[in-house]
Amino acid sequence: MDFFDTVYRGTPPWDIGRPQKAFVDLAAAGEVTGSVLDVGCGTGEHALFFAGEGHEAVGIDTSPLAIRKAEEKAAARGLQAQFLVWSALDLAGLERTFDTVIDSGFFHVLSDEDRPVFVKSLAAVLAPGGKYLMLCFGDQNPGDYPLPRRIREREIRETFLDGWRINFIRLAVFENAIQPEGHHAWLASISRAGRG
Repeated sequence: MDFFDTVYRGTPPWDIGRPQKAFVDLAAAGEVTGSVLDVGCGTGEHALFFAGEGHEAVGIDTSPLAIRKAEEKAAARGLQAQFLVWSALDLAGLERTFDTVIDSGFFHVLSDEDRPVFVKSLAAVLAPGGKYLMLCFGDQNPGDYPLPRRIREREIRETFLDGWRINFIRLAVFENAIQPEGHHAWLASISRAGRG
């Protein structure tokens, strides 16, 4: 994605130099278990946080520049995390499963056409009992710029209707470098139906 490689030449507003508090809180509550895959990892703050917490952590992004920055952070911090230039629409190609999949700001950039592709891709890597933990831009935010899309709670429920169990969807804050108070967001925990 040329757009994201261009953005990562600087520091995009969502790259706040630390993990989102929503995910730190989920980790403290015991919601994150086992191996962790961060889809759309950017410069790696979430994967590095979970690596520091003792999890096996893998981050993927389509931006080679973001992945290079993530690898540099890992080296500088002495943390073991793997970073790959990879598409979240082809997770089956990783040929492995994860206990937890983290999504900080990826779901809300998907087109309507790509959503079902992503859900199928996600199903291929989520281990039995695993969870998909997602933070996305919410529809409570004002304005009309095209990205990130403003996601309605109903859209999340409809996207994960077949073969999934929604553990919770709750209001949250998406921290950024533009607004000190952050943006309105949805935080969701979703599992495969019939599993954990």
